[in-house]
Amino acid sequence: MHASAPEETAAAAPRLAARSRFLSWIPGLLYDTAFRRYWTAQTVSYLGDQVSALAIPLIAVTVVHADAAQIGYLGAAVWLPHLLFGPGAGLWADRRRHRRRVMIAADLGRFTLLIGLPLAYALGTLTFTVLFAVAFGVGMLSVLFDVCNPPLFKALVPPGDYVAGNALGSGSRAMAKVVGPSAGGFLVQLSSAPVALLVDALSYLVSAVFLARIAPQEAPPSQNRVRLRAAGRFIVRSRAIRAALAATATLNFFCFVTTTLFVLYATTTLGLGAGLLGTVLGAGAVGAVVGAVSATPLTRRLGVGRTLLLGCLATPAPLLLIPAAHGSRPAVLLMLVGAQFGSAMGVIWIDITAATLLTSLVPDAMRSSVFGAYQGVNLGMRPLAALLSGALAGPLGLRTTLWIAAAGALTACLWILPSPLSRRALPGGGQEV
Repeated sequence: MHASAPEETAAAAPRLAARSRFLSWIPGLLYDTAFRRYWTAQTVSYLGDQVSALAIPLIAVTVVHADAAQIGYLGAAVWLPHLLFGPGAGLWADRRRHRRRVMIAADLGRFTLLIGLPLAYALGTLTFTVLFAVAFGVGMLSVLFDVCNPPLFKALVPPGDYVAGNALGSGSRAMAKVVGPSAGGFLVQLSSAPVALLVDALSYLVSAVFLARIAPQEAPPSQNRVRLRAAGRFIVRSRAIRAALAATATLNFFCFVTTTLFVLYATTTLGLGAGLLGTVLGAGAVGAVVGAVSATPLTRRLGVGRTLLLGCLATPAPLLLIPAAHGSRPAVLLMLVGAQFGSAMGVIWIDITAATLLTSLVPDAMRSSVFGAYQGVNLGMRPLAALLSGALAGPLGLRTTLWIAAAGALTACLWILPSPLSRRALPGGGQEV
């Protein structure tokens, strides 16, 4: 005997309610096909990057037998292009009509470079020079990709969803940091470090395919020949962006000193083994995920500017626990896990709010130019910090240098406090800065 229509409706109601609750957790932007493909391209690429972050240093150590100085050069090779070419690449991108095509070409270029490493390994021609050249080349193409990304993001995301869109991108990056190192370690163990790089190479190919399947209405190229001086002048004259850049550059400089020395300090001074070190670093990845999930409700409550200020406090303050770590092994682990978790959460808040500021306040005609100049200063701090960390740690010691770095990073919030960030509204977005 069949159930009557009212009975069928009553039986289906709980299922429909459960489905509705599940769907309510999916961000609205992911229902848009073009944005979903754009976000998928980013997510796949981030995951591949994390595999390379483990595989390339392992290749340097185990295959080409690089020494400590060469490992430092290899780390700097990825970030130097931001310092050397970021501003110029932004100027060039502002004059391009189809920036999405540039991003696709950059993806295909990175695919070609990375797939060359396992081929060189198979042919017995893999040397440190080849490894350095590939890392530098990938860094240059990443600069081109990055400066073309803000106009594409602006074309895909409505003004009221800037925070949510940036949160989704940062969430992908955070999840990649959780999954990527484990996947990379498994792939290296299963085959070898050079072969594991095939995953990162293929991730760029997948990213290019997804980007090729969207066709947003991009902003037209700049009719005026924007010069680097004009981009710099815009940053200096915008009190909000000037304060954000000063704060993030200060944080990048001092926090990267900590990043450079942390593994050495944890293993030599605190005596942590590889397993415990992985647990500590994994806490940072979890903190990044929490930061990405909490960013949107936090900015709704505090405003974008106040959330940026909170991030400038939450990022460096936990780092004080690193040089302070002492006592029993559980106490040391608890302090280091707290430092990594809290600091990573703060970094994500900064990434999302700073990207939202740039998207909202920079004119279309100079969007890539300003972004390239901003990132040139901001990320350009990292190779400089890496060099300084070695110079200070020698005469002062690791613990003292880490105290100085954490204290210096805390000064970043001083750039935000007198700025108008928390007292103005984002154009068109209706959100408090």
